[in-house]
Amino acid sequence: MRYGWVLGAIILVGGSSACAESGNADLSATQFGSAVFGTATLTDTPKGLRVVVQVAHVPPGTHGLHIHQYGSCGNEGKAAGGHYNPSGVKHGFLPRDGFRGAHAGDLGNIEVGADGTGTLDLTLKDLRLGGGKYSVGGRAIILHEKVDDFSQPLGNAGGRIGCGPIVITGE
Repeated sequence: MRYGWVLGAIILVGGSSACAESGNADLSATQFGSAVFGTATLTDTPKGLRVVVQVAHVPPGTHGLHIHQYGSCGNEGKAAGGHYNPSGVKHGFLPRDGFRGAHAGDLGNIEVGADGTGTLDLTLKDLRLGGGKYSVGGRAIILHEKVDDFSQPLGNAGGRIGCGPIVITGE
């Protein structure tokens, strides 16, 4: 009986280290006088990284949304660098094209309604907050002014109207 209790305790302790990491990004306007803002919550799940982005005070329409290389939003979002692309592949839509056909930061588009709000909810297989080749913690989420048309090399999504560094907040 005593050995069963010890084994149970070992499994319980071992399981706690496998908790999913979580993180967030608080998006702010990149242009002076703009009211664009939003939040992104990121959670490691067994199916991949779940990314939920909510934006407000954004012009209605379709806007490109990407994870960019660096976690800095200075210089009107340009300090975030280019799309996060550790494999050096062409631009695409990660959920559809996978890591062989899209940048690891290619989240696609977010639809913004007439009220200026929009939500995107994606789960991205093999992307992670921390650790591994496709880790996004410490990078930035960029909201673009126009639709990502998935053309080469970057989708013609235009300027950067919102930016938020991705911060790992816990397990």
